Amino acid sequence: MEKAVILARGLGTRMRRADGAASLDPRQQAVAETGVKALIPIGRPFLDYVLSALADAGYRRACLVVAPDHGVIRQYYDQLQPKRLRIEYAVQEEPRGTADAVAAAEGFAGGDPFLVINSDTYYPLEAVRRLREQDGLAAALFEQEAMFAGSNISAERIRQFAVGRIDGQGLLTRILEKPDEATLASLPRPLWLSMNCWRFGPPIFEACRNIRPSPRGELEIPDAVQYAIEVLGEPFHAVCVRAPVLDLTSRQDVATIGPKLAGVEVRL
Repeated sequence: MEKAVILARGLGTRMRRADGAASLDPRQQAVAETGVKALIPIGRPFLDYVLSALADAGYRRACLVVAPDHGVIRQYYDQLQPKRLRIEYAVQEEPRGTADAVAAAEGFAGGDPFLVINSDTYYPLEAVRRLREQDGLAAALFEQEAMFAGSNISAERIRQFAVGRIDGQGLLTRILEKPDEATLASLPRPLWLSMNCWRFGPPIFEACRNIRPSPRGELEIPDAVQYAIEVLGEPFHAVCVRAPVLDLTSRQDVATIGPKLAGVEVRL
């Protein structure tokens, strides 16, 4: 597997929101106001770190799913001309959700397996490498305790993340979004969190085409995964990772993520 799809079409609503408590330099402030989180400079654009990790893991082609007006991302990578990764693009015309964004990359994926990740999330090398080496469809799930220990995300936010339910064969059976306390108490420990890190193949496109909008009015990846499991009969392997994920959602995340990326070498 050499292909990766990076979801970079988001509106960046929380990043655009003014926050007097956030400490941004003038360059970071200017990019934050555009909402293009992937290009927030943490020494260099954040997405560079994400793409470099993919190249380290053995990926050779990356498709950025962007909005029609995200020419700044294209311009940056066209000028940079990465050597280790071929950068391609797919356009999601309307912000209709993450499953719709995946569907926009169907032409890029062809009949091949491919990785799907967020553009504003830095995943540990172990996760993206293990998904590349895995057979079939799979989800990377991250141990909650490892997230508490090493992520830049607050413990309060981590406790709100979706949890994967895994059966005795190591297969994902469901993604539990915002589970209540009773549901969490019923699950075995450790808890394994879903951070939108997937190994997909052609069946996911049929699933994306057949799901209905969520209560939020969006077509969402967890619903497509559930459709693939229940309707299409596709098994999803759970790749459990005891390493933290870093997140760049809001302006306050800029200061907390910088020290975590200090010393990380970027080679594109």
